[in-house]
Amino acid sequence: MPIRINLLAEAQELEQQRRRDPVKRVILAGIVLTVMMLAWSSSLLAKTIFTRSAVESLEAEISSQEKEHKSILESRQRLIEGRQRLSALQQLTTNRFLVGSLLNSLQKTTLDDVQLVRLKVDQTYDVTPEVKPRGGRGTAKPATSVEKVVMTLTARYSSPTPGEGVSRYQTLLSEEPYLSSLLGRTNGFRLLSISPWQSGMDGSPFVLMTLEGKLPEKTR
Repeated sequence: MPIRINLLAEAQELEQQRRRDPVKRVILAGIVLTVMMLAWSSSLLAKTIFTRSAVESLEAEISSQEKEHKSILESRQRLIEGRQRLSALQQLTTNRFLVGSLLNSLQKTTLDDVQLVRLKVDQTYDVTPEVKPRGGRGTAKPATSVEKVVMTLTARYSSPTPGEGVSRYQTLLSEEPYLSSLLGRTNGFRLLSISPWQSGMDGSPFVLMTLEGKLPEKTR
């Protein structure tokens, strides 16, 4: 029987021992883990970049919407203020004190012995400035004005009984429809003063009486 000799047996044995070396296995496992960690880190980096890009895009969109919202609020505020001014002008046009209507009414309130010699109308306004909203938010408080109107009439009465004539003229003025609408139902002309008897150029006696009518205050 022939004898077979494996001349490579020793080399093969050394190779098998090298393959079974635990140090090499650890190194190989470390390399594999390192590659896996690098792949995982790369994946996280890619996700981070993508997320950051999405966040920046969202922030830009929010900023754009905030600017648009602010512009809408400012336009709305200007619209409200414009409507308030228009309403105030319309109210002033509708409710303004008309001197022409007053003179027309006085022509209807005449007595035989009474002559209107002087008419004075004091018309004043107490103005309150506009109050703007703090921080640009909210609604501004529009400027207002309080209108005060006082009518003062001086009339000459030439009757021998001045007390009766003064009372009649005072009642006539207070009950005239237009004047009554100005003064209000519970208001009327009041007697401020009455002068002593005087003599006119023709020698006829007369007295001067002064009546006052205050209109209710109006806020515009």
